[in-house]
Amino acid sequence: MAGNMEKRNNNALNVNSYPQLEADIAITTHGSDWYWAVTAVMTVATFCFVGLALTKPRQHRIFHYITAAITMVASIAYFTMGSNLGWTAINVEFPRNDPVVRGSDREIFYVRYIDWFITTPLLLMDLLLTAAMPWPTIMYIILVDWVMIVTGLVGALVYTRYKWGYFAFGCAAFLYIAFVLGWEARKHANAMGRDIGRTFLYCGSLTTFLWTLYPIAWGLCEGGNVISADSEAVFYGVLDLLAKPVFGALLIWGHRGIDPSRLGLHIHDYDEKDVAIHGEKNGTNGHANGNGHTNDHTNGNTNGETV
Repeated sequence: MAGNMEKRNNNALNVNSYPQLEADIAITTHGSDWYWAVTAVMTVATFCFVGLALTKPRQHRIFHYITAAITMVASIAYFTMGSNLGWTAINVEFPRNDPVVRGSDREIFYVRYIDWFITTPLLLMDLLLTAAMPWPTIMYIILVDWVMIVTGLVGALVYTRYKWGYFAFGCAAFLYIAFVLGWEARKHANAMGRDIGRTFLYCGSLTTFLWTLYPIAWGLCEGGNVISADSEAVFYGVLDLLAKPVFGALLIWGHRGIDPSRLGLHIHDYDEKDVAIHGEKNGTNGHANGNGHTNDHTNGNTNGETV
């Protein structure tokens, strides 16, 4: 019976081929296989992070959920790339004689940037919430991060030398993010406690180092057309595996003994004895107290005024 079983082949490139949209420099079956492998790792990591979340009280799951969301979105993006979808062909600025990058147009996976547009803010939220940074700072850093990702995408879709202008904008945005992580957020995390500072140091250092390599990958792939599309898949795939599942595992491990309330994250739960949900023991906001009377105060004011 086993002898009659046919070997399963990866036919994604044949099934999802478009004669009207072809690229001379594109992934082969090897690149597609690699994307499928990364998809599997991202998917398994997602289930692991969600499973670990279920071992914690609901008030302590915020970092598990954020991290699981990162790998979940990444798994969909890599599924798309492994299926030979989510790309367009762009003329190369630098034609090469090397057979692996010879041609007039290159396959650009725009779905990769959609992934980053969603997941990199979540990565930054993991880090900045760990450092207990104020929300205005977090929101501004996310905006700068979006600038970094969008300029990278626009640069990848431009085939003239003007792409390097967008590359410069993206690098400037990254340098600002790296400064905040390496200076302001690190000091904030250290002030919150030794264990918090250590967790932020490990995860923040890993993220900053890996994110430094992404512009290099961009310059060799979408920018300079130096390496093949399969090599591009491996380069970005390894970076994403380290920046997402490995980062997530390190972060969750670091948070194993950290109560989110220490970070200013006071999360309420419906089945706990929470004043914000169930009211004080002696009654609040018009609930009857032990003497059968109602309280007239609102939000802690005994004179009936609101704040």
